Amino acid sequence: MVSEIKICGISTREALDAAIGAGATMVGFVFFDRSPRAVTLGHAAALAGRTCGKVGVVALTVDSPDDVLAKIAEDLRPDFIQLHGAETPERAEEIRRRHAVRVMKAIGVEGPDDLERARAYAGSVDALLLDAKPPKGADRPGGNAIAFDWRLIAGFDPGVPWMLSGGLSATNVAEALHVSRTRAVDVSSGVERAPGVKDPRLIREFVNAVHAGDPDRLTAIAA
Repeated sequence: MVSEIKICGISTREALDAAIGAGATMVGFVFFDRSPRAVTLGHAAALAGRTCGKVGVVALTVDSPDDVLAKIAEDLRPDFIQLHGAETPERAEEIRRRHAVRVMKAIGVEGPDDLERARAYAGSVDALLLDAKPPKGADRPGGNAIAFDWRLIAGFDPGVPWMLSGGLSATNVAEALHVSRTRAVDVSSGVERAPGVKDPRLIREFVNAVHAGDPDRLTAIAA
């Protein structure tokens, strides 16, 4: 059964309300200036205050220094800080310990070697996010609307929970669930009508497609 549906790159009340109303379980706020989805900490905290505990809150950061992470942890009180940069397992563990927050590490996947790299984080983080590697010349590490070969991660067990990201949308998420056997998915550009502009209709369609394509649900119906 799919346990987590994360809508990342939330920046407006309309998008937040749509994610909650559709049945998403997590929302992500991006603290990376080069992203079209970037928000200020004050704005993110105001939006997070509207969740009333209905969804988990994730703060996406990229190689942020400790003073920035401390402010995020204090003002936003996220359920996870998502590390989307070049943070090592040692750095991830340091962040988790120093800021008393759960940590999710994003790993760019292109081949089997990347999965071995992901396994190295098992003792240092609380969750992994498997994303497509950005194309050469990309100015941001995620949100590039690119998928990778989901067959690579079928049966993947790194020792911590993991989430699938990268190029997902309502049109392909059922196939992604079937091939990868993941129990958690993350979407950003796949529910946008323009870069950084979330579409409530696409959010609803994505969440509905996840539920409709859940392999366990389909098995139960068939039985």
